[in-house]
Amino acid sequence: MAKPPNHPPPCPPGRPAGIPPWHAPSPEARAAFTAALKPDGKGLVAAIAQAHGTGEVLMLAWMNAEAVAETLQTGRVTYYSRSRRALWRKGETSGQVQHLIDLRLDCDGDALLATVHQEGVACHTGRRSCFSWGLEGQAVKPLEPVLAAPATLYGAG
Repeated sequence: MAKPPNHPPPCPPGRPAGIPPWHAPSPEARAAFTAALKPDGKGLVAAIAQAHGTGEVLMLAWMNAEAVAETLQTGRVTYYSRSRRALWRKGETSGQVQHLIDLRLDCDGDALLATVHQEGVACHTGRRSCFSWGLEGQAVKPLEPVLAAPATLYGAG
């Protein structure tokens, strides 16, 4: 099996109306940002996605230096999938793309905060946020509705 080229795919055509166009930082700035990362033993840092405008926490995922560099270059949020051991471009399968507004590093260099414009839902369960579960009485239950059927998003049941 041929290895894919070592460059990110182009950003999907156009960004939604109402969000600023993406202007990639220079290669030197991207390199400085990734050099500031303090990843764990597996080369990963936690990445929190927060909705632009509302501050809603949408999800937590993982990034490695390659995912950070691609995110900064394309303006489309890219994570590292621990289960697939590969880059995961948010929305690649589901169409639920995250457009980067801002990417910040915490004071320790081991966590990132991505402010994003979320197209559709962020959670693979079809809910707006992955943080939509909580206590209802004595049971842990979903507190937010399913907005998109996972079978529709991923083509599986």
